[in-house]
Parts: sequence; C-alpha cells; structure tokens
Amino acid sequence: GAEGGANIFKLEYFHRPAVLQQSPQFYKQMMVGVFDRVFETAPVFRAEKHNTKRHLNEYTSLDFEMGYIDGFEDIMGMETGFLQYAMELLKKDYARELKILNVELPKVDQIPAVKFSEIKELVAEKYNHKMRNPFDLEPEVFVTHYPSKKRPFYAMDDPEDPKYTLSFDLLFRGLEITTGGQRIHDYQTLLKKIEARGMATEGMDQYLATFKHGMPPHGGLGIGLERLTMQLLGEDNVRETTLFPRDLSRLEP
Repeated sequence: GAEGGANIFKLEYFHRPAVLQQSPQFYKQMMVGVFDRVFETAPVFRAEKHNTKRHLNEYTSLDFEMGYIDGFEDIMGMETGFLQYAMELLKKDYARELKILNVELPKVDQIPAVKFSEIKELVAEKYNHKMRNPFDLEPEVFVTHYPSKKRPFYAMDDPEDPKYTLSFDLLFRGLEITTGGQRIHDYQTLLKKIEARGMATEGMDQYLATFKHGMPPHGGLGIGLERLTMQLLGEDNVRETTLFPRDLSRLEP
C-alpha cells in the first residue's frame, strides 16, 4: 500500500500476502529515476467505507510523475496544459456528443492557485454578508500547501513552514478531482519522515533502494477519471460515470 492507512484490500498471492493497488505512486517514483517522465492509466482500489455520491472503491486514475522540476508549480502547469489539450480534443472530435449531452466545457486557459490557509478566509468573506467586497472563488482552482498531517509521507514539506506541504488539489466545480505535488527525493529526508510518523519500512525496501542511488527533484499527480467525467457532464452521482461501479454494497456485476 502506497498511501498508508487501513484502506487496502488484502489478498493472497500464491501463498504470499498482497494488496490491491491503492496507487501506482511507488512505481511512478521509481521509474522517474530512469525515464524522467512517466504516465499511467489504470484502476486503483480503496477499501474506504464511504457511501457518498462522489466516492468509488474502484476507479480509474490518470497518473503522471516528472523529474527535474523547479517546484510543484511545474506539476500544476503540466496539468493545466493537459486539461487545455483534453478540452480542445473534446471540442474538436466530440462536438456532436457534447451537444447531445448539453455539456458546457470549462475554460482552462488559466487556473488560479490559492493556498489552503487562505481558502477559509476567502470562503468566509464570500458568505459573510457584512463583507463589502466578497471574493468569488473560481469554479476551477488549485488549492495549494495542504497540511503535512493530511498528506502521505512522501509529500515534500514546505521548507518555510513544515506544517504544510508543497502539494495541491485541483477543485473542479466544487469537487476535488486531482491530488498532486512535489515529492521528497532525498533518501535521508524520506527515512526521517517515515520514522517521525512511526511507520515501518517493511515492504518498501525496493522503493527506498531507488533513493539510495539518487533521485532528481520530482513530483506528479493523479486525476480521478470518473470524477472529472462526472463534473464535465453535470452528473449528481459518480456511479453514473463508470460502467460497473464498485461501492460498499456492490461487488458484481
């Protein structure tokens, strides 16, 4: 399990314990040391006991990781470019389908970024009637610098304030569709954070060995394909955007 916690599906793999993939995170990072830039489109599995309109226990994740970055802003820039390409592709090749479904594609020429610590102030200002000039949060916005305790161990802490991380979420029409950021690339720093969290390194030997030999500054993200589709189509339930939804009560078909 790459994300930590207890939200993993355990299974037996030829008399050895294994888990269904929570995330391709470890593999992405290992491969960035070889290829600089990698991507993957594949299912991931989360044994989370959520029963909401926005959660699935199996979903398709669009993942990438890239090396030699100057900061996590490079990751946000890459996602912005991808979304611009994707929207143009939909507009060009799927105009008929978009018209049938009455889909209005979002404008993604520029996506603003707001620090997590500032979001509450902006929201309070928007909904406090005493405020004379309330802010308007954009429908698409990067929320940056999430608290370290809310992020996995491999997330790089902000050198200016280690309580926060150099990470982000992309909110699209009010729903988180992406989580990403800069990763720790220094071996000793990674070990220290694992130790500080009281975690064991068991099962991470090959992953950690990669860092012993040197890794470039890198980062990446994962986009939930079903959530992105849900928001594009204006669906109310993420189950409507996958063929065979897996949730707490549905295993088959």
